[in-house]
Amino acid sequence: MNAYRSALIAIAPALALGAWLAPTPRDREQAPEPVAQVPETTAALRVRYLEIVTPDRDATCELLEQVHGVSFGEPVPELGNARCAPLEGGGRLGVRAPMHEAEEPVVRPYLGVEDLDAAVAVAAASGAEIALPPTAAGGNRFAIYFHGGIQHGLWKP
Repeated sequence: MNAYRSALIAIAPALALGAWLAPTPRDREQAPEPVAQVPETTAALRVRYLEIVTPDRDATCELLEQVHGVSFGEPVPELGNARCAPLEGGGRLGVRAPMHEAEEPVVRPYLGVEDLDAAVAVAAASGAEIALPPTAAGGNRFAIYFHGGIQHGLWKP
């Protein structure tokens, strides 16, 4: 008990200073927090395909089914044998196993684009590493690039 009392006595001045420095309701009324506004001219991003690569595909699908109440279909060969479930807004969530030894687990969003080739060219010109150039699969075209330590996907239905 003495250790708790000593710790409380030690941090009490810091707690008091924090309370003294905290803004009051009157301060908040006078200086509201800035809210980031999305310009009206900005086009909306749409996740067309959300890919999860995991060494335990079926267990991952079962867990997602239990947590979210969705159903995953049978493996789709054109998508690396991913099992897919629908996303709100028309996209799909695909869960698949790595396709080779060097492929590590990842969650990779594929954002929709109007012109896949142009989008890949812009990514390359901006310094992104093109990991997979435009590729056709299952009636869609997609590409993957790496930038800033993140894997990005582009998707053209």
